[in-house]
Amino acid sequence: MDKNERNEKGHPFGIHRVLDAQVVLPQAAEKLDNSLPIYSNEILLRVEKLNIDAASFVQMEEETGGDSQKIGEVILKNCAIRGKQHNRVTGSGGMLVGEVESVGSHYQGPLKFKKGDKVATLVSLTLTPLQISKIKTINMKTHQIDVDGFAILFEQSIAAILPEDLPESLSMAVFDVAGAPATVNSLAEKGNTVVVVGAGGKAGLLSCLAARKKVGKEGKVIGIEPSPKAAEALRKLELCDVVAQVDATHPIAVLNEIEGLTRGKMADLVVNVASVPNTEMGSVLACQPKGKVLFFSMATSFTKVALGAEGVASSSQLIFGNGYFPNHAKFSIELLKKHPSLLELFTSRYS
Repeated sequence: MDKNERNEKGHPFGIHRVLDAQVVLPQAAEKLDNSLPIYSNEILLRVEKLNIDAASFVQMEEETGGDSQKIGEVILKNCAIRGKQHNRVTGSGGMLVGEVESVGSHYQGPLKFKKGDKVATLVSLTLTPLQISKIKTINMKTHQIDVDGFAILFEQSIAAILPEDLPESLSMAVFDVAGAPATVNSLAEKGNTVVVVGAGGKAGLLSCLAARKKVGKEGKVIGIEPSPKAAEALRKLELCDVVAQVDATHPIAVLNEIEGLTRGKMADLVVNVASVPNTEMGSVLACQPKGKVLFFSMATSFTKVALGAEGVASSSQLIFGNGYFPNHAKFSIELLKKHPSLLELFTSRYS
């Protein structure tokens, strides 16, 4: 028994770390126990980087007036009070990169890690016990934060070893959104028209690429991106047949644009990966009655989606991505590697 290990096993889902009066899962908990030593079926990580999800980072930017030092203070306060990085406004977190410090002697989960492995977590920071002693730097463009601290993985947590042939920060950016392109790959079909809302961000770019490969020459990929700079970068990649520079928070503008581009047929699949709120109805209106709308953004409001779709009598299938899809990390990394131009763009942005 290692000195940093308790002589008892915890619950595989981490319920033993919940400090709330009521028994809940770690993600729903108000506060987690982030103390050492670990239980005998947990994994201890020495944390090096946090990747804050886009919706959460944008909210903290707005709250602090874009002051990086104050953003750091918010994160430190969250971890100190709640034992995890859980944004109270967006309800989202992100993921992290760290080095395996120890694996509990009774750990029997899916991960085959050993001490010294460099890994990225594939579960949210909202359910990961996290203790941060110092924030070193904050990259306001990539939303990645260099820190000193440690985190704890439960027996049913998932993570992946970082690829050796890609920069760490780049791999981290891909892993953070890996569920989106993998899910798009499973939903899109040959010949489909796919609309990606928020197409210029990392999740959007990978989703456009996944859609492009799946729908083939007979299909059509339409990217919606309000930023002129991001829209131009997307056009140069030639992942989309059309890049529409439209503000998706204006649903009628989206409706008119997609009606014109599809001659009224609308999309078979709409993928929403926007990092700002109020893009729900534009996504619903862009979809044909028998189509599918995939919401893969932490800025999405279920209430706005459900009531809004009802209000316009939409019969589209509404799907909420949960960030996990079997083999999503491997799929997304391989997808990126096979597209040199997009890999070059990701390298310039995230490494």
